[in-house]
Amino acid sequence: MRVLLIGGNGFIGPYVASALERRGHEVVLFHRKRSAAASRQEIVGDRRHLAEYAVELRALRLDVVIDLILSSGTQARALMHLFSGHTGRVVALSSCDVYRACGVLHGSEPLPLESLPLTESSPLRSTLQTYPPAQIKMLQQVFGWLDDEYDKIPVEREILGQPALPGTVLRLPMVYGPGDRLHRFAPVLTRIDDRRPIILFEEKHAAWRSPRGFVANVGEAVAVAALHERAAHRIFNVGDAACQTELEWARLIARSASWAGRFVVLPAPQVPSYLRPPGNLDQHWVVDTRRIRGELGYADAVSNDDAIAATIEWERRNRAPKDPASFDYAAEDRAIT
Repeated sequence: MRVLLIGGNGFIGPYVASALERRGHEVVLFHRKRSAAASRQEIVGDRRHLAEYAVELRALRLDVVIDLILSSGTQARALMHLFSGHTGRVVALSSCDVYRACGVLHGSEPLPLESLPLTESSPLRSTLQTYPPAQIKMLQQVFGWLDDEYDKIPVEREILGQPALPGTVLRLPMVYGPGDRLHRFAPVLTRIDDRRPIILFEEKHAAWRSPRGFVANVGEAVAVAALHERAAHRIFNVGDAACQTELEWARLIARSASWAGRFVVLPAPQVPSYLRPPGNLDQHWVVDTRRIRGELGYADAVSNDDAIAATIEWERRNRAPKDPASFDYAAEDRAIT
């Protein structure tokens, strides 16, 4: 099969490409910057102006198109129009933030809390664009492909709404690993490497559960879904089988980093404000990933321990700038005392 990866040289793309090629398939990349040592066919272009490359893309005679960087319903509609009649299937990366539980957490959806675990049929948000413009602008500094209309719910509607061109939607977790531009390990690992004897958690944040996935495993899941005929017209949650609490996750990082300190959990009024995440932390994001495992035969390629160790190694070689407002050790010491 010949598979196109849109946004193929980003965080997840190289792992998807490798997983496809291990299975003997041909990969073509569409991205903004030519690779330093290109071993695959590449088309250099801007995802925001995809229609300008229609002739070149349609001429590839693709079997599957995987769009790794879809941001809005407008982009998804243009994608389906461009490839209708020119490929066998489109696979789009979505996010677990489509669920109503995300809106409850952020306050854009009213109570009651959503029941768990979140399956592919769990209720979605009724309010679109749940992230405020200021947060979108901040994320655009990290992810240049994000547009002002960012919301994965309209993306999913467009991808699954055209019977003539089968679509597959993959709802991704919080993805971590080498290349993570959000540096998800940094809050814990920085304190470990600064030799803090105690790391402080606010109690509801410590207990909060959310889905995670190692980038190589996520890439494997994308490849499996792209190649499996049963994935057409379907939605799949992707991520680790177990949703750890924030404290459990921090302990896994600490164990891998051989940290001998201890964690302390305190009520919200007793911890510095920057350690109190906003939102309703009574609403957890426990996500069920049994569908992709059972229907498509997906299995994690990298163990949890190996994934965490690889991420720690990368993080230590690629330190995130430390924001002093989020690492006030004097304030943390006062809270602990």
